[in-house]
Amino acid sequence: MRLVFDDCVLDLDRRELVRGSEVVATAPKVFDLLVYLARNRARVVSRDDLIDAVWARRIVSESTLASHINAVRKAVGDNGQQQRVIRTIARKGFRFVAELSEIGAEEGVASDASPKVPTLPDRPSIAVLPFVNLSGDPEQDYLADGVVEDIIAALSRYRWLFVVARNSSFTYKQRMPDVKQVGYELGVRYVLEGSWRRAGNRVRITGQLIDAATGAHHWAGRFEGVLGDIFALQDQITESVVGAIAPQLERAEIERARHKPTESLDAYDYYLRGMARLHNGSREAIDQALPLFHEAMRIDPDFSSACAMAAWCYCWRKVNGWMADREQETAEGIRLARRAVELDKGDAVALTRSGHALGHLAGDLEGGIALLNKALMLNPNLAAARFLGAFLRIWHGETEAAIDDLTHAMRLSPLDPELYRMQAGMALANLFLGHYDDASCWAGKAFRDLPSLLLAAAVLTASHALAGRVPEARETLEQLRQLDPTLHLSNIADWLPIHRAENLATLLKGLRIAGLPE
Repeated sequence: MRLVFDDCVLDLDRRELVRGSEVVATAPKVFDLLVYLARNRARVVSRDDLIDAVWARRIVSESTLASHINAVRKAVGDNGQQQRVIRTIARKGFRFVAELSEIGAEEGVASDASPKVPTLPDRPSIAVLPFVNLSGDPEQDYLADGVVEDIIAALSRYRWLFVVARNSSFTYKQRMPDVKQVGYELGVRYVLEGSWRRAGNRVRITGQLIDAATGAHHWAGRFEGVLGDIFALQDQITESVVGAIAPQLERAEIERARHKPTESLDAYDYYLRGMARLHNGSREAIDQALPLFHEAMRIDPDFSSACAMAAWCYCWRKVNGWMADREQETAEGIRLARRAVELDKGDAVALTRSGHALGHLAGDLEGGIALLNKALMLNPNLAAARFLGAFLRIWHGETEAAIDDLTHAMRLSPLDPELYRMQAGMALANLFLGHYDDASCWAGKAFRDLPSLLLAAAVLTASHALAGRVPEARETLEQLRQLDPTLHLSNIADWLPIHRAENLATLLKGLRIAGLPE
């Protein structure tokens, strides 16, 4: 028999308390006290009840009882102020108030024959449960099951994510399990559940991403489509669901790592803390991100994604004119990018950031594009591979293809923390295509989201000037000059790897009209 509540599992057969993924050491009386309170949660338990049940009516002082209650609270992550699990009822006793579910023999699981419950892996983990068919037609089950299978396959492409196989998650089909139970039995931190409804030729799918330990919702979404080509519809829904929840999973993991004590951080925790700062994009944030990625590499020298992110930090420093020693930092960024590719040629995240860094720092646009194309083959739903690949295509002169990739990236991840980078890419592409109003609109969005983004300021200045809005162009030029006083027309080509001569000429013309000095 197991009692599941809050982020805890109380295994009565093993006399074991698990909180989160850790086994909590508990004294025998503390364990017995917790079990008694949990089993009698429907009522207030008096002090005499506890003494009778736990101490077999021996004489027990008030201080002994109080210390054991405090030990119970500490074991389950509660305290006397919150009283989230054990509540003190003045002059009456105590009551177990957390929501609790029981897993045991009555559910067909024999205590002495139950398999060993898997422990949480050292990376984020998720189970995708079969979607509930709300159409009332059992014949439609295959459609919902097909979508879930595609979602499992797509999520499995994220190397940083542990995804439970279909055969395991589908054991819950036709059941309504408690999410905490699923998390405990499958050894996962997150559960994705949903429903499928069909009306005529229209299909609606809803989904929600839940923290299996706490029951908290991290994301909920709804997707609709027309039932024509069933495979095309499944691809569309899969892309939408996966594109929406992958960033939410990363954010949830970042938040978890942020609250973890520094002394217990592992390589992945340092990586997550670095990612939070990388997403921020400011100079101070990047200065903080670099040592975090290096610490992740120190703990795990084969951590390809951390190595690639460190390389990309140097790329971002160059993009924004923040390099103190350009030659040395450029060489270090190139070294890290190549090292990341060597470490793991199957890591789509590492290939994405390394490919972009090599294109920008080493000027190897074709090689960088090849790495990003491989990243998309490994994971077609990786938004970063789309928009960072788009930048390399812009520099290479493939502007229309870049706009397609940027549009796809924003559709994949509309709430992405790096959305301002996508907006800056759209601004640059529209500038080179001569769509100056669109360019200034996109650049303005990116610049508002990140006022230190040098590229957005440059495109905003040039697009205003080329559209004939010279006063606005000169106003934004002042901001551009404040961000990088060393920027001149003569060093634009050193700053940005623009290979197509007419594109470089367009940018230079706009900045010249605005008044950027030679």
